[in-house]
Amino acid sequence: MTDVVSELPRLLVLGQVDARTDSLLSQLGDTYCISRSDHVEHGLQELRNDAFAGLLVLGEQTRLTAAALLEAGGILDQIPSGLLLLDPDLRLVWCNKPFRRMAVAEDVAEGMLFYDAFGTPEIPGPDFCPFHTAVGTGEPATSTIRVGDKSYFEVNATPISESTGTESDLLVVVVRDVSDEVHQRQKLNAIYRAGLELGDLTPQEVLDMTVDERVDLLKSRILHYTEDVLEFETVAIRLLDRQTRRLEPLLSVGMDAEAEDRVLFAEAKDNGVTGFVAATGKSYLCEDTGTDPLYITGALGARSSLTVPLILHEEVMGTFNVESPGPGAFDQNDLQFLELFSRELAVALNTLELLVAEKLTTASQSTERILNEVATPVDEILNDAAWVLERYIGHEPSVSERLQRVLQRTREIRQLIHRVGESITPQTAYTQLPERPARPRLKGKRVLVADQDHTVRSAAHELLGRMGCVVETAHNGEEAFLMTRSFHYDVVLADIRPPDMTGYDCFCELRRIHEHLPIILMTGFGYDPSHSIVKARQQGLKAVLYKPFRLNQLLNSVESAVSSPSADG
Repeated sequence: MTDVVSELPRLLVLGQVDARTDSLLSQLGDTYCISRSDHVEHGLQELRNDAFAGLLVLGEQTRLTAAALLEAGGILDQIPSGLLLLDPDLRLVWCNKPFRRMAVAEDVAEGMLFYDAFGTPEIPGPDFCPFHTAVGTGEPATSTIRVGDKSYFEVNATPISESTGTESDLLVVVVRDVSDEVHQRQKLNAIYRAGLELGDLTPQEVLDMTVDERVDLLKSRILHYTEDVLEFETVAIRLLDRQTRRLEPLLSVGMDAEAEDRVLFAEAKDNGVTGFVAATGKSYLCEDTGTDPLYITGALGARSSLTVPLILHEEVMGTFNVESPGPGAFDQNDLQFLELFSRELAVALNTLELLVAEKLTTASQSTERILNEVATPVDEILNDAAWVLERYIGHEPSVSERLQRVLQRTREIRQLIHRVGESITPQTAYTQLPERPARPRLKGKRVLVADQDHTVRSAAHELLGRMGCVVETAHNGEEAFLMTRSFHYDVVLADIRPPDMTGYDCFCELRRIHEHLPIILMTGFGYDPSHSIVKARQQGLKAVLYKPFRLNQLLNSVESAVSSPSADG
């Protein structure tokens, strides 16, 4: 190497000088102060340390011209991507420092095969041979390699040649670490799959599983995706009771026992972060639990937390909370992923609630249908058994006792069906299903309906039975008297035109049997040729019902009759 002290601009010459190039350099000597280096590495070092106006690369070193110019100023070491040159055999000619840091191999040296620098990477695609594609097509090719379980690199190969029209001599390769991007895509895909699977139940599962079993299955799926996909280990999910505004625990892992049992409401104050999120419907990122004014201890040793609402159709269903022992452990990506997951969870919970409501409706409808089907046969048995018993009393005591047991057991059939229906009605631990309008004063009241029309008797069974009344029926006046002598009733509904007497006569006989028994007369078209209604009103008739029944009118009349002071007499 020759050092020349001159005012002329300096020119660095790399490579071996032959006779022809020596003559050329002599001519340039009048214009430049020339420094020579036979070795590229020494020349590049000199280029970094000193100022030169130009660089001349000779012989086989021309392939390093572009790289040398960039490398000389250290520019390529400042960018995050790995840059390298590969020969046609995919062996390393040159690389920058970021590539050396990316590589798995401890000593990345010239001549090393590209894939050896990464150990034994997998190529998930889309191009499984990017280098061969670039060489074969003469166009850039891009693919991805996976190193280990979690590292992904995007590889872009561009072919270059020293002269136009010749085959590629080198590949310029850019390697970029895309692990974060791939992980985000994987999480988004996993969350999408989770949404499909969280509330997915086969027809057989819907048929075979109880509500509790479905809830347990949902919990296990939530834990699987929370731990394996979102990588959160401390989890607490609470669901909002719409009536009380209380946040009921559904799932808790890693939380302090006191925190699990803590009573929380959907209130912005004095109910911690969870209550605030449920009340406002807004996510809350707690960077430091030690200084956050809303935070109440959840997991022991937690230094940061992230809480998002469970929202469906703009309505808050509950909250999803995760915590970490490290301060500032959660970022905006975690927030985005948890919000997406919580939406899928809200849909799954709603699906589960719909299944519970469907099962509740099915159970209720099944019970009502069974009761309606057995109502008429049971009434027939009661009428006949009461008739036999009344005529047999005083003869054989054992026969009378057996008949009384038949009557008692027959009357219990409907109560047994009710109890079975209630036992198969599903209950849900996470939300309150809307209840039917209740008439508590009607529940358990015994009602006798005397009418020769089967549709009237059937409607009374259905409408009053739905409100918890115990309904029994008679076909005519004589059967009504027999039933009232045999059993206790809270109210009697009798047609004003029974086939065997007038409505007034029926009313009077019922009153004679039980002086304070509330009685309601029923009429079809307001036609009352015997003036039964007028005369009965003078004797304390409670009310008149017009057929066909209007539900509210029927319920109000019966409720008023059984609630009056005389009904207790």
